[in-house]
Amino acid sequence: MRDIDRIRRIRAESPALIAQTLRARRRRSLLGEDGRLFIIAADHPARGSLGVGSREFAMGSRVSLLERLAAALERPGVDGVLGTPDIIEDLALLGVLEDKVVVGSMNRGGLQGASFEMDDRFTAYDVPAMVRDGIDLGKLLVRVNLEDAGTASVLEATAAAVSAAATARLPVMLEPFMSCWRGGRIVNDLSADAVIRSVAIAAGLGTSSAYTWLKLPVVDEMERVAEAATMPTLLLGGDPSSGQDETFASWESALALPGMRGLVVGRTLLYPHDDDVVRAVDIAASLVHGTAPARIPTSF
Repeated sequence: MRDIDRIRRIRAESPALIAQTLRARRRRSLLGEDGRLFIIAADHPARGSLGVGSREFAMGSRVSLLERLAAALERPGVDGVLGTPDIIEDLALLGVLEDKVVVGSMNRGGLQGASFEMDDRFTAYDVPAMVRDGIDLGKLLVRVNLEDAGTASVLEATAAAVSAAATARLPVMLEPFMSCWRGGRIVNDLSADAVIRSVAIAAGLGTSSAYTWLKLPVVDEMERVAEAATMPTLLLGGDPSSGQDETFASWESALALPGMRGLVVGRTLLYPHDDDVVRAVDIAASLVHGTAPARIPTSF
């Protein structure tokens, strides 16, 4: 892996260089000329979520993950990356964040499979840290479980974070779900009705919604979901469960709806069934930005 030994040396011997590198990177406007965004997501590991499809520890190798992220970020049409501080700092040291949108993931405390999974505490970025490091956009997970009283305190903390972001004029992207315990695990309700309800709850959080964005799943009756709010919206990819062609077709259809500004996708593109990261990323970029997929090699 390129420069991995250098990253390890810096972390051990010169950790102050990490913040310096982040603050010195070239930044860009949030939206490009076409008003759209294509972000690669990589904040799953911090929640203990390492599986992709049937591969339980696909994201367990940080070296492999960084290699795939670097390959994706070098492709035309990829606007940026979403991650927790450890991921963002590694990528900054690799030099692949120049002129990219950097999205900071904030609440990752609800570890996958834990008895406290619904307790989505803020354990990663906060607003002052994102302002300090020049992060362009924040991201919050907003899972609402009507049978779990702990949801109330999570919503209160989320509202405070949205308010702080608005005060700092830092855009923040909310990823809402109506969730419940089923068979000992948390399941998100992906019906249109549930997504619409989750959007209504998330949109009302904080003392101002001026800097609020949404990150929503692609579901049936997506036309109804698109009418649920006026906030700029990015579509999420989720864990791949259907064929790649079917997934791309669903994204293409949803991206044509009013208010849809692009994609935030991670595992589906970083760990495709054929392991051809570059091909998968280029196709997704073409859907977001309306360009023809480039002729590309068959491996990264």
